[in-house]
Formats: sequence, structure tokens, C-alpha cells
Amino acid sequence: MTDEALRNELRGELLAPGSAAYDAARVVWNGMIDRRPALIARCRNAADVIASVNHARTHGLAIAVRSGGHNVAGYAVCDGGLMIDMSPMNAVRITSGLDRAYVEGGATWGDVDAATTPFGRATPGGLISTTGVAGLTLSGGIGWLRGTHGLSCDNLIAADVVTAGGDVIHASETENADLLWALKGGGGNFGIVVNFEFCLHPIAEELMFCAPAYPEECANDILAKWRDYMASAPEEVSGLAEFSTIPSDPAYPEYTWGMRVLALATVYDGLAEEGEHVTQPLRSFGEPLLDFSGRMPYRALQSIYDGLFPTGRDRCYWKSTYLSGLDNGVIADITKRVAKRPSEMTFASIWKFGGAVQRVAADATAFGDRSMPFMLSLDAIWSDPTDDDANIEWVRDVWGDMQPYSTGRLYLNFPGFGEGENLVSDAFGAETYARLQKVKRDYDPDNLFHMNQNILPL
Repeated sequence: MTDEALRNELRGELLAPGSAAYDAARVVWNGMIDRRPALIARCRNAADVIASVNHARTHGLAIAVRSGGHNVAGYAVCDGGLMIDMSPMNAVRITSGLDRAYVEGGATWGDVDAATTPFGRATPGGLISTTGVAGLTLSGGIGWLRGTHGLSCDNLIAADVVTAGGDVIHASETENADLLWALKGGGGNFGIVVNFEFCLHPIAEELMFCAPAYPEECANDILAKWRDYMASAPEEVSGLAEFSTIPSDPAYPEYTWGMRVLALATVYDGLAEEGEHVTQPLRSFGEPLLDFSGRMPYRALQSIYDGLFPTGRDRCYWKSTYLSGLDNGVIADITKRVAKRPSEMTFASIWKFGGAVQRVAADATAFGDRSMPFMLSLDAIWSDPTDDDANIEWVRDVWGDMQPYSTGRLYLNFPGFGEGENLVSDAFGAETYARLQKVKRDYDPDNLFHMNQNILPL
């Protein structure tokens, strides 16, 4: 099939360099990523995806798949290949019983929340509404509802997948169950998901968002108190402790501009009145510099971080590692190293796990073992290309220094740029990785889908 034949077959657009919409379509969230595909297929339905996959396979083109374009490593766009842009496929449909949502493969979490929350329902997403459902879910999906309802992938019931051979197959507990297992944390290795089926849960009309921001110089003391509070908090409480710098923005009091803080961002999944009482201790660990706490609808909560992470503007390099504990020595090491961050735009966060996340058996999903109590994510963000080396080196150095405290695994939605020969196998562990290799062999033996946290066919 020629490029023109593909263009005529698609319901959506086929963009080439020089097309009016080409440059805007190739932009992804991380401003460091500047790649130029030979073609961009803006798919409107599963038939468009099939035609695009067949074209790429026939002509030996690399495939990049975009939904929200938020992957920090930039896997959503490639040089010289075919970018399959799913963003026009963003419909969300919920069942009459309000217990299921059918979500097209290009939808964002904002699309999902807009469709479900008017009915008092939600399924666990991430923290930024413009994040793609597909990318977040396929590598796990850590969000505000994790304590009560687990990860995004834990709520995936079934999926329709376009395979490397250009077929559409259904994955569920009764049909291609091995593929469904692999999709729950194994990334985009096995095909292109054109439709997700998620479990929906009741959500309160308003939730409590508790977010006191303490001066960073108090971090050792505050983190120890936060750790102890989270150890006994009910599973309705999900949160993270986040290092950041108050920006010079009229949205914040001018006297706080440029001040470094530790914010205890926490959500209570239940009635806001109950949540305000339960999370009150977090606001009493000292004298907060600022307090962003308040009651708000879940949909509003899901977009409060959006302005801090605009698409294509800033340069980003993120890595993560799961921590086996958070004793006072670990806390001291983290605060000492975070204090040396070269950019004031950077975030560094400690995420607490528990509740529904840890009730899932290690072999039930490709995400694997859930015993880690914490995750450290190092989210370097800066604007000047001349600062690339300093920021990337800082993340890598801190990440390396933290390995004595690590379980040895990491979250593959925050993988750096995928460097390191054993990155993916280490993330899953040997047993899970070997099982994933077998699934990869069965569904993509030639590794057509390799622009991802790649799993090699066994």
C-alpha cells in the first residue's frame, strides 16, 4: 500500500512533513523530545489503526503510538517511522448499571472523568487530567484512589487489541486471558488497545484534598511524622510527600515565591466532612508555610496539577525506585540529596502504598509484586537546554544513591529514557519478565511494537 492508498483508506487524517497540522501533531508532553515521523496517522476508529499497522509492517516502518503523549521518554513519537495518533478516538461510554466504562484508546483521564463523575462514578486514574488512559493503565496507573480501588490496571476488565498481524482480538478473563494479564502492567508491548473496559466505583460528590506545605528545612521532622501517620491511616487515605519550589506566580502569596517546601498532598476517598477530620493531623505537624487544603469534586481534583505540567513547554527527565522502608536514615539521605536539585521547577515525591494496591497477588497482574511500602520519584523539570546535563546527572546520581534502600524494582511510567540493559527486566523481576516474554512471543514475535519499555520475545 502506498502512502496515498493509506490516506484514502483512513477515516482520519494522514499527515506528512510539510502538512499544516504536522508540527503540532508531533509535539508530545516532554519538551526535550523533538522527533519527526515520516507519517502521522490520526486514527478515528479501529479500522484506521489496523490499516496503519498493516502499512507500517509492510513498509518496515517503526511504529510509535500516541494517546495522551505524556510518557516522559517520548515513546509516543518516532523519527522516520509511523506515528499512530489515537487522540481522535476519545469516546467514553458507561453502562446503564453505572458499573462499567468503555473507553477508546486515545482518551485522556479528563475525558473519562467528564463522562463518569456526573453519575457519581469513577475509576482510578492518574494525577493529571491530560494524561492518556492507555499509557498510564498499561504500565500500572498510580493515582488518588489507589488505597480503596487499587491501580488503574487493577480495574481493567477487558480490552480490544489490534495485533501486529493487523487483527482485532478481545482480551478478558475468558478470552485471551494471558494477554489481559500482560496488559495489566506490561506496557504497550503486545498490540494497540483500541478499547478499554473498566470497573466503575461510587465517588462522593466532594472529596477532601489535604495539602499543607511546610518549609523544606523542616523536612526530616515532617517526613517522620507523615510516615507514622500513613502507617495507621485508613485505606481511604492516599497521598504523597512532595518536594517542590513555590513559583513566582500571582496565584501564590508573593512572600512565598522561590521558597522550597514539602507538601503532604493527600486525598480521602469518602465524604469530605469525614476526610477533613481524618486528615487534620497532617495539617498540625508544625506551622505550614501555605495550606492548599479544601473540599472539591473529584473531577476538579484531577486537574489541579495540570497547570504545573503544560504540554511541550518544559524539559523533563524522571526516574523512580520502590523503597523497602522509610526509616529516619533513609529520610535524611533523601532530604540531603533533594536539597541539591539544580532546578527550582523540579518535583521529588515519596508515594505511600497500602490498602487495595497491596491486596492484589503478585502473580495476578504483570505489574507484579505489591509489597513495596513506598516509591521515590525524581521528576526533574527545567527550561534551558544548556541545563540538560546537570539535571539528568542529578536524577541519575540520586537514583543510584537510593538503590541500597530500594527493592530493586521501579515504576515503568517513570523510567528515565529507558536506558540500561536490564531496566525492564529489573522492573518486573525475573519470573514475571519471563512470563511476559512468552506472551510477547505469542502476540508480537517480531517485536513490531518496540517503542515502549520493551520486552523481548522469548
